[in-house]
Amino acid sequence: MIGRYGRCQFDYGGCMHSRISARALDVALGGWRTREPAYEALADGIRLLCLDNRIAARTLLPAERVLAETLGVSRTTVASAYASLRASGHIDSVRGSGSVTTAQPIRGEGTVFAAPGSVDLQQASPSAWPGLAGVIAETAADAATLVGRTGYDTLGSRQLRAAIADRYTVRGLHTSVEQVLVTAGAQSAIHLVAEVLLARGDRVLIETPTYPHAAEALREAGARLVAVPVTTDDGWDVDRLREAARRTRPAMAYLMPTFQNPTGRSMDEAEQGAVRAVAASGCTIVVDETTAELHFDERMPLTLADEDVIRLGSLGKTVWGGLRVGWVRAQPEVIRRLHAGRPARDLGTPEFEQAVATRLLARMPEILPQRGELLSTGHDTLRAALSRAVPEWHAPRVAGGVSLWVGLPAPLSAPLVLGARAEGVYLSPGPRFAVGGGHENRLRIPFTAPPPDLERAVEVLAEVWGQVTAGVTTSGPPPVDALV
Repeated sequence: MIGRYGRCQFDYGGCMHSRISARALDVALGGWRTREPAYEALADGIRLLCLDNRIAARTLLPAERVLAETLGVSRTTVASAYASLRASGHIDSVRGSGSVTTAQPIRGEGTVFAAPGSVDLQQASPSAWPGLAGVIAETAADAATLVGRTGYDTLGSRQLRAAIADRYTVRGLHTSVEQVLVTAGAQSAIHLVAEVLLARGDRVLIETPTYPHAAEALREAGARLVAVPVTTDDGWDVDRLREAARRTRPAMAYLMPTFQNPTGRSMDEAEQGAVRAVAASGCTIVVDETTAELHFDERMPLTLADEDVIRLGSLGKTVWGGLRVGWVRAQPEVIRRLHAGRPARDLGTPEFEQAVATRLLARMPEILPQRGELLSTGHDTLRAALSRAVPEWHAPRVAGGVSLWVGLPAPLSAPLVLGARAEGVYLSPGPRFAVGGGHENRLRIPFTAPPPDLERAVEVLAEVWGQVTAGVTTSGPPPVDALV
């Protein structure tokens, strides 16, 4: 596997590995020419692709001469970049066989294991809701009623589906139990919808920036992604949306219209109207609502409250990322198709977690205000710290969600992230959230961590920013404790 950039197998040292072409690597790197010396900027770009798992371990990199010709640089630049990558442990080279990426300490969804005592902002998820342990204990007391069942539940318990349906009804969209399917988290729901409802080669409209694992799931299903920009200041590019829909005739659109990840924007009525016009042309609208209820003050009205919209949700952001319960809300005939196609992927959502989730949904009127207060405090702390330490950065104010999509005065996201990691602050660079490249002048900073951690992270970022803007190399070999 080579992440999103293709697949090609070859033999290297008696083992089968993957290969990435020079052209594919050029696309993946995007605007890598961010600083001098050029070889170190190139090495940083490849290093980040490895660390974020966008290039898988044991992938053969292009030959120096071929990559130099593709990138329009000297062979010496590429050779020096590869030498820097060997020094930092990101590639191995064998004379006559080429250079292969090494196994990095990846933890699950393209993030690197953070060293002990560091500030890990790779995952935009708050800590568990404080009352969760008590709810788990209450559920465990009734375990005898659960273990008498088969444990294989590919549709979802009726009690949980009814609770989810009631939540939608309360939010203004009347929903029946037959319109809900429970999954093992929102990521599972995205994969299921993509695999069942898309054919290979179908075009899918998707925001850029976006949630990277959704883009990966759609690509794995064979979809061809058509990017529609969304920005912190101007929202969705409605003209581009209409033109892309007219030109490509998409089968599906995957959108996050409320507290979009990572920008934090929410659609206004005009933007929703443009999406409805796209739907009228036969495009299936899939709405990801995993962050939609994480508002700070006023509750956001239900966005795109149309019967035919497929809605995805979970408890990962509202309660705890370790509670792998998600769902799909759709018309009954769509739910039946998803249910029929699910056994090919998994055999259902765990009964115990469903029972916990059922109890939690009844307490959402209590949980959501507490989460909103927690996130609002993090949001205010982060913006204040950024304003003090790096006033030249653009840190937009948002009304909910989990992160800020921070604008940098220069396209230095990659060296900034690498330098911060060397100082114990772990973030993902802007290009990680791009569809088709770009966003080198952006940085997603979640405000889900405790305020002291956010303030420390900003201090490190400000220090490293001073170094990268002065042309100081910040990547180097990673700390020893970061590799264990």
